[in-house]
Amino acid sequence: MDIPYDYYRTFYYVAGYGSVSGAAQILGKGQPNVTKTINRLEEQLGCRLLVRSPRGTKLTPEGEKLYAHVKIAVEHLQNGEREIAADRSLQSGTISIACSEIALRCHMLPILEQYRLQYPNVRIRLANHTIYQAMEAVKNNLADFAVVTAPDSVPKMLHMQVIAHFQEIFVCGETFRYLQQKTITFSELTQLPLICLNAQTYTFRFLTRFFEKQGVPLEPDIEVTTADQILPLVKSNLGIGIVPETFVEQETAAASGGSIYRLALEKPIPQRAICLIRRADAPLSIAASELERMLTG
Repeated sequence: MDIPYDYYRTFYYVAGYGSVSGAAQILGKGQPNVTKTINRLEEQLGCRLLVRSPRGTKLTPEGEKLYAHVKIAVEHLQNGEREIAADRSLQSGTISIACSEIALRCHMLPILEQYRLQYPNVRIRLANHTIYQAMEAVKNNLADFAVVTAPDSVPKMLHMQVIAHFQEIFVCGETFRYLQQKTITFSELTQLPLICLNAQTYTFRFLTRFFEKQGVPLEPDIEVTTADQILPLVKSNLGIGIVPETFVEQETAAASGGSIYRLALEKPIPQRAICLIRRADAPLSIAASELERMLTG
């Protein structure tokens, strides 16, 4: 039975208000049009649904049965319409982001702050992942998109867009400050205690290739799980750290005890990219699309 939704919607309001005139006012229709719609619905269903009288409109037993179902359906659809309207105005919604620590601190934080100020009712879920964990999360629809340091390649089902760049530098604490007086060669660097991310990270593999091109191995004395752990170790004079320049700028601005000194090497580490990775075959929600626009703009 192919009955237009408008017939049921009209019936919902007539039954709810117990009045054709009341329903007509809410629907913005003339009373004759509302009456015709109810008559057509009754014709298609083959039974009377409403009994009209000078006192108003009452449901027949068949009308009572139908109204119990129509009420649920119409109100469910209305709730859906309200949710979509709220999403369109970014008054609701949830975004799930898989991000790396470096991408978060070197690019995302100020943009997330701006987004949160503009759309305070959108919930944001951040998951700290390695590059490959982040790509898996996007592939498996566990994250809307990922913001990470750029990998060598991505699977065909994913799309990668470079959105920023960052520079890694060598830094030391007070004990090694004397090294600021010279340009350090890589041969000299191998004689110093190094601190960097561990061998399970893409950063370690990137630095390993860079050191090999300089003809020396990367053999850190201290390996850490997260980049945030490096500067406290450097300030405690445990070695020479390799960190994004942004980390040092933030540390200096915070003035959180201890001193950090930049070191000059004969060749700087190449700049690296931060990228946004999302599924190529699926659209983003309105809330996620707006954050993507702000991150890539």
